[in-house]
Amino acid sequence: MSYAKSTNFSGQIGFVLASAGSAVGLGNIWRFPYLAAKDGLLFIVLYLVLVLTFGFALLITDITIGRKTRRSSIFAYYAMSPKWRYLGVLTFLVPVLIMTYYPVIGGWITRYIAVYATGLQSAAADSAFFTSFISSTTSPILYGILFLALTGLVIFFGVQSGIERVSKWLLPLLFLMLIGIACYALTIEHTDANGQTRTGLMGLAYMFTPKGGELTLSTFLQVLLDAVGQMFFSLSISMGIMISYGSYVNKEVNLTKCVLQIEIFDTVAAMLAAIIIIPTIYVFSGPEGMSAGPSLMFISLPKIFDVMGTAGVITGIVFFVMAAFAALTSCISVLEPIVANIMDMFETKRKITTIVTTLVYMAAATVITLGYSSLYMEVKLPNGSTGQLLDIADYAATAFMMPFISLFTCILIGWIVGSKWIIGEIEREGNVFSMKGAYTFLIRYLAPVLMFILFLQSTGFLDYILKK
Repeated sequence: MSYAKSTNFSGQIGFVLASAGSAVGLGNIWRFPYLAAKDGLLFIVLYLVLVLTFGFALLITDITIGRKTRRSSIFAYYAMSPKWRYLGVLTFLVPVLIMTYYPVIGGWITRYIAVYATGLQSAAADSAFFTSFISSTTSPILYGILFLALTGLVIFFGVQSGIERVSKWLLPLLFLMLIGIACYALTIEHTDANGQTRTGLMGLAYMFTPKGGELTLSTFLQVLLDAVGQMFFSLSISMGIMISYGSYVNKEVNLTKCVLQIEIFDTVAAMLAAIIIIPTIYVFSGPEGMSAGPSLMFISLPKIFDVMGTAGVITGIVFFVMAAFAALTSCISVLEPIVANIMDMFETKRKITTIVTTLVYMAAATVITLGYSSLYMEVKLPNGSTGQLLDIADYAATAFMMPFISLFTCILIGWIVGSKWIIGEIEREGNVFSMKGAYTFLIRYLAPVLMFILFLQSTGFLDYILKK
């Protein structure tokens, strides 16, 4: 059954920009570069292949579910099959969890903008600066609340006047900044204490050089799973986001073209971010600097910006403003399906729903922030890592629930309702879906296997099986 929405995106461009804004977030600016630095060319190649195959299939599935049912995730799954309605509830819970900590990270980025704007870049270069900031009990809470208030303000004004209008402004600005800093990163050079000169172009070559060492099945699987995890994180798959956005898409819009355009935006943004970060780190720190991992953005880059002098101050401001834009558009897309589902469930108005939800998440984000200070704890996670409150929420949402939801969504589409349910909607208004044979094969056979392997890895069972 299809329902009428009271509001829609204005057209294909508005939908693509809003969806691309959702996809282009911290997964591109922060996560992709450090994984590319760690795993090298193999990761980049695997990621591109996955995005064009599994990513395409899963993304177009989410969007099509939304457009065909015209409902947010909980009711969309119910419309497909009442017996599978609980899968919709799980999908709704993913953004519910992510929204507890995404504004916290957005607040961190906002703090760094203030640091560079007020001339405190040397303080930010100290290794203890980031840890000292996030472990304080007041400053990170205030920055997180500020970031969340901006997010809620956009949602408050609705789909066209809020989400679409902001995306039309922020996404082009984001790409202009990405391109500008990337071009600058390739021109820099530095001579270290040993007299060795490294350039940005040498860093670019390093980025596309296969990493040394023997490629075993275990290492290949780990890189593959890094790439799969990045695909989920980056494309907003199995989070209810694209189902909600899809429910606002007009019937005449060509979904195949939209998904390809979204993936192009997302992939180009990730590659540009990697071209900014990896060559910059390589020039000033050499190959050894690539081992910084997740701390590349908040610890390693500020050290390098400080060494660069005045150019580093300007670059730092632009970089963190760019990162804030990316975080904001993604945070908007995380809050929107929560508001949309609540409106569907309780038949409430957007404005009051947004206000109440934003206030609730201000309290939740405060608790997550205190997880680095007064509520600090260390919990051993099933995948072998140790985490605080933020890491626990992130693990539950992205490492556990998302592959689980994708696995059973593939089973639902491939084996219960049938792929024709999706294909028929894609081919509305005479649109051609030339990849429908490949789509059916992927969603029915290959995707469930890959999602099952990813689920085993995220729960720690895969490592146990391989070691055994």
